[in-house]
Amino acid sequence: MKFIIRALLLGAVLSFGSVAQEVMLDRVAVIVDQGVVLESEVQALISDVKRNAKANNQSLPSDRALRTQAIERLIIKSLQLQMAERMGIQISDPQLEQTISNIAANQNVTVEALRKQLAIEGISYEDYREDIREEIIMGEVRRANVRRRVYITEQEINTLLELMEQQGAEQEEYRLGHILIGFPSDPTDEDITAARDRADKVLTLLNSGSDFKKIAIASSSGNEALEGGDMGWLNINAMPTLFAEAVLGKGKDALVGPIRSGAGFHILKVMDTRGIEKVTVEEVNARHILVKPSIILSEDKAKAMLSEFKTQLEAGEVSFEELAKEHSEDPGSALRGGELGWADPNNYVPAFKDALAQLSPDEYSEPVRSVHGWHLIQLIDRRIDDATERKKEDKAYQLIFNRKFSEETENWLREMRDAAYIEVLESK
Repeated sequence: MKFIIRALLLGAVLSFGSVAQEVMLDRVAVIVDQGVVLESEVQALISDVKRNAKANNQSLPSDRALRTQAIERLIIKSLQLQMAERMGIQISDPQLEQTISNIAANQNVTVEALRKQLAIEGISYEDYREDIREEIIMGEVRRANVRRRVYITEQEINTLLELMEQQGAEQEEYRLGHILIGFPSDPTDEDITAARDRADKVLTLLNSGSDFKKIAIASSSGNEALEGGDMGWLNINAMPTLFAEAVLGKGKDALVGPIRSGAGFHILKVMDTRGIEKVTVEEVNARHILVKPSIILSEDKAKAMLSEFKTQLEAGEVSFEELAKEHSEDPGSALRGGELGWADPNNYVPAFKDALAQLSPDEYSEPVRSVHGWHLIQLIDRRIDDATERKKEDKAYQLIFNRKFSEETENWLREMRDAAYIEVLESK
């Protein structure tokens, strides 16, 4: 209800003195369960898409089609944020600032340089911060709700391992364009027929030379619609099984489909292909002390506690093992003196992974904020891991997990969308 009240206040009409002049600040564009999507949000998203399209010299469909896609994206976003509120998922300011620092570091710039670049592009830093906060929250919601829907059998792993052996060290990656002509989660025969007819028409347009990205933005029900259907680079084993079977062996610019799934009819375009070589993997052995802020222990005090631990460690006054056993709130590692063992750094949450990347062996990090709390990290050592049998199994599991997680995310979002009360209010 507080969302609706907020929107009504934003939509209030201001009267200046005795002058009968009315200024409409905002209005509700869509009612989404207990929340709303504001017209300003719709216009902001449309502006972002147009700005990106201009920068990439990409043509766009009609404003009406663009608005429809923007509204759909914001409906899905609203539903996820509402669920996050019900689940009590929150991202603190220190955690948010740490994430933004990591983003800037990955771009080899400072946070201040990032702010200046945003200003040049006409993007408010505060708006950018809140966008990042919402992306983190939605990621947490998806992980919490979709992970339990993913089930992987030993047979699936063994089958994929056999396939990977057959393919050898060299494999291909495909950059796919994706258009989904969707139908409801419990479709009638009429729904399926109508979706198939639309898919055939789209394929006819594409075969006639129409712009794939423009049609994806206008027509696709997929999550990548506003990106022109671009799914990015995918390993043949990481993409949905239906897609892998359809595109295997296809060359650049090949069109594939329509392919039917539980979500609708898919049309794929092979935008590009590339071969990949066997890659060695760097593993790290690290240890950490985890302190979780609480009502009793504030963010600042938790951070200060770890800073003091670092000072004591560097002075040789105490051992890492003793501090971890006494203070760390990670039950999995505390009894081992905080040691995490050899692992692929990609297995860690982004903030932890990024901090490790900056360390030399035996070096301590500054206190690092992640979704789990505050960490003091020491890198024990690094090593290059060749393709052991265990690593192959881990890779096979992760490929299957990523594929199933992507498929189940689509299903979960569609089910949540179908079950929600949605009312799109026509503009006047």
